[in-house]
Amino acid sequence: MAVTTTSSSDTAAPYEVDECRGILRVYSDGSIVRSSKPSFDVPVHDDGSVLWKDVLFDPTHDLRLRLYKPASASSSSAKLPIVYYIHGGGFCIGSRTWPNCQNYCFKLASELHAVVVSPDYRLAPENRLPAAIEDGYAAVKWLQAQALEMSDAWLADVADFGRVFISGDSAGGNIAHNLAARLRAGAPELAPVLVRGYVLLAPFFGGTVWSKSEAEGPKDAFLNLELIDRFWRLSIPTGDTTDHPLVNPFGPSSLDLEPLDLDPILVVVGGADLLKDRAEEYATKLKAWGKKVEYVEFQGLQHGFFTIDPNSGDSKRLMLIIKRFIADNSN
Repeated sequence: MAVTTTSSSDTAAPYEVDECRGILRVYSDGSIVRSSKPSFDVPVHDDGSVLWKDVLFDPTHDLRLRLYKPASASSSSAKLPIVYYIHGGGFCIGSRTWPNCQNYCFKLASELHAVVVSPDYRLAPENRLPAAIEDGYAAVKWLQAQALEMSDAWLADVADFGRVFISGDSAGGNIAHNLAARLRAGAPELAPVLVRGYVLLAPFFGGTVWSKSEAEGPKDAFLNLELIDRFWRLSIPTGDTTDHPLVNPFGPSSLDLEPLDLDPILVVVGGADLLKDRAEEYATKLKAWGKKVEYVEFQGLQHGFFTIDPNSGDSKRLMLIIKRFIADNSN
């Protein structure tokens, strides 16, 4: 008589195999659980000086962006530059709705006197790269449609579509780089929108060989090597490595940036950020190839210092640097 046996592995409950900042949990059976709570549970500082609203920019993927503008802006005043702020989170977590993101966008709109566009994008591991890059592109194509139609007075009455700057934080900085490489100088395919420059805030780049700052960085860093590896493991295309062209700008199969005509780029990083060496290498190589690149390092500061404490002296200094970069590249 045949006897059917069931191994313990067949009946065992799914167990957690990956976790990111308590927000994302991946289980052994492939299931994924996301918390609706942000990992940065801080108060939203909405004092009414900046107006905002949400807009659906990609109906296919149900993606929205959040628009901000100073309450003082009007159709009778000078048009304002448009600044994209693409959030971070290792391509796995984060949202335009998170309080830290919203507070920083309030600061950007107020301090830069600008219209701020903060788009969401599809997250990994449900949507691995290149999904996030494609969504970043869709978010700027949305702006082109607004410039052509001029149908939304909330935006069109105050925004200067000829002065657009694309900034991104961490994973958002990676998206900004990939947009710069795709769109090239001036972004002619976005006409009448004119991109004037890019701001890469601690851009999330990788590679199969660790940098010195990654290998020697403190294990208790806000963004430590274990978390960096986890983010990449969950976000790169299955079967690929961190030398993927969207991950490593200088990988063996990456686009050759040397002959490209690129817009001005501001690269910012904290000196104690494990991503510091990759950001510095990026800026150094592009400069050597004749690109207009500015590199600013904040000594002793960790990853994300400007959104963790947007009111610190260093964060205020960074805002002035961004403001000057916009002014220098607006004519």
